[in-house]
Amino acid sequence: MTDGPGLRAGELPDDLNSAEVGMWQAFRNGSMYDLRAGDPLLDDPHGGHPWGPERTVRARIVCWLLLDGPPALDGRVSSLKLTGVQIVGPLDLAGGTVEPYLEMKGCRFEKEILLPESRFTTVRLVDCAIPRLEAARLHTEGDLHLPRSRFHHGVRLTDAQIGTDLLLNQTVIHRDRRDNSLVGDGMTVGQDLQAEMMESYGELSLRGAKVGVSLSLRGSRLTNPYGRRALNAPQLTVERTVYLTPAGVGDPVLTSGRTPAHGTRMQRFECEGGIRLDDGRFGDAVDFEQARLILRDDQEVSLRRVQVPELRFLGRRPQYGRIVLNGARVVTLVDQASSWPGAGQLQMGGFQYEYLVPRGPFPLERRLQWVAAATPEYNPEPYERLATVLRSSGEDEGAREVLLAKQRHRRENLPVATKLWGYVQDWTVAYGYRPGRAAVWMTVLWATASLAFAHADHPPLKHGEHPPWNPSLFALDLLLPVIDLGHVGFWQLHGGWQWLSAVVVLLGWVLATTVAAGATRTLRRT
Repeated sequence: MTDGPGLRAGELPDDLNSAEVGMWQAFRNGSMYDLRAGDPLLDDPHGGHPWGPERTVRARIVCWLLLDGPPALDGRVSSLKLTGVQIVGPLDLAGGTVEPYLEMKGCRFEKEILLPESRFTTVRLVDCAIPRLEAARLHTEGDLHLPRSRFHHGVRLTDAQIGTDLLLNQTVIHRDRRDNSLVGDGMTVGQDLQAEMMESYGELSLRGAKVGVSLSLRGSRLTNPYGRRALNAPQLTVERTVYLTPAGVGDPVLTSGRTPAHGTRMQRFECEGGIRLDDGRFGDAVDFEQARLILRDDQEVSLRRVQVPELRFLGRRPQYGRIVLNGARVVTLVDQASSWPGAGQLQMGGFQYEYLVPRGPFPLERRLQWVAAATPEYNPEPYERLATVLRSSGEDEGAREVLLAKQRHRRENLPVATKLWGYVQDWTVAYGYRPGRAAVWMTVLWATASLAFAHADHPPLKHGEHPPWNPSLFALDLLLPVIDLGHVGFWQLHGGWQWLSAVVVLLGWVLATTVAAGATRTLRRT
C-alpha cells in the first residue's frame, strides 16, 4: 500500500512545508486542521492582514490529497477539513472525482478554484475569500455550501448538478469580465437553493435552472449597474416557492422558512435592476412581500407567461420601469393597492387569474385605476377578466361597474360622431349596465312635456272627430315610438309647440334606441 505516487504507507513527501505536513496528517486522521491565530482581525480571510508561510499550503498538495491521497489511519475516515489556511496557486480539480469529504472554513485562496466536470460527495467552502469559482457541470451527491464566502470575479455553475442543497447565504459575489455575478444556467438543485442575505454585483443568471423544493432570496440585495437585469431567470422551474421577501438580520439560517420572532430586525429583498422570470413554472407561489424594486425607465420586472398557483405582489411600488404580466397564468393574485405602478408602467395583456385576495384596502375605484394603468391604449381583455373574477365571487354590481368603465375607455378612441353617441348611451342607461336610469329619463321627459302641453293652444284638425284633450296622453304618445295611443294626429299645434313636439319625438326615439342597445348587451352578457 502506498500513500501516493512512490510513497509507502505512513511516509510523507519530501518537499512538504510544516503547514502541509500538519495538513497531510490531519487528512489521514479525518480531523479539522486549524491554523487560526486566535485574533479575529488577523484571522479574517477578507481582511488586509497578510498570512505568513506558517499558515500557507500549496494548492497542488491539496489536489494531491483529494485526488490520490494517503489512506486513512485505522478506524478513521480520511477527509480534508481546513480552517484559517491560505492556499496558494490555482486549485485545479477539473474532471476529477473526489471521494473524501471537503470542508474549508475561513480560508483564503490566492487563485481561482477550478472544478468543471468534477464529481464530489459534499463541498463546503464557508466564509472563504475566493477570486473565482469555475464549476461548470460540477456534480455533487450531497450539498454545495458557499455561505459567507466572497467571490471577487464571479461564480460559474452552468449545468451543475447539486444532489441536495445549494447554500449561498450571506455570500458576496462580484462580477466577472462579462458583468455576471453567478451563472447557473441549466443548473439542477435537488432540494433547496438558499441565497438569503446574499449580495450580488452583476447579473445573477439562472436560465433554465431547476430547483427541487424552494428558491429563497430572502433579504438579498441584487444590483447590476452594468446591464438591464439583476436577476435573469427565464424558464426557471421551482417545485414549490420563490421567496423575494425579508429575512431576519440576526440569523437568516434559523429564520429561513419561518416567521421571525417579534422584534427581529428585518432586511428586505432589494433588487436594483430588472428581473426576468419569463416562462417560469412554480409549484406553490412567487412571493414579493415587502420587496424593494429599483428600476430604470428601460428596465422591467417581467413575468411573461409564468404559471404559478399564487402570486403575492406585495412589494413597494417601483418609481420607474415596468411590471409585465403578459400571458401569465395565476390562480390566486394576492396584492395591495400601494404595490402597483401607475399608467404606462403596467402591462397585463393575456394575464389570467381566478381569485383576487387584496391585502389591505383595495376599493373598486383603485382596482379600475389598476386596469386603466395596464391599458393606456384600449384593450378590453383586462376589464373582462376582472369582471369575470368579480362575478364569480358574487360581486355582480362590481362586475357591472368594471364593464361600464370598459365602455367608457373604449369611447375615448372612437370617432367624434360615435363618441357623441357613446355619451348619450352613458348618460341615459350607462351602456345598459344601469337600465333603471332610462325609466327615470323617460319619466322626467314625460312629466316635463305634459306640463308644457297643458298650456298649449291645440285647435282640432276636424271638429267632432277627436278625443278629449289630455296633455299627459298626448306627451306619452309622442314619446313612445311605434306605439300609437290615439292622441297624435288630431290636433294642430303652431310655432314653438310644433318644435317642442318634434323634440319630444326625437328624444323618444333616442331613449328607445339606447334602451334597446342596452337590453341587447344585457341579454348577451346573460
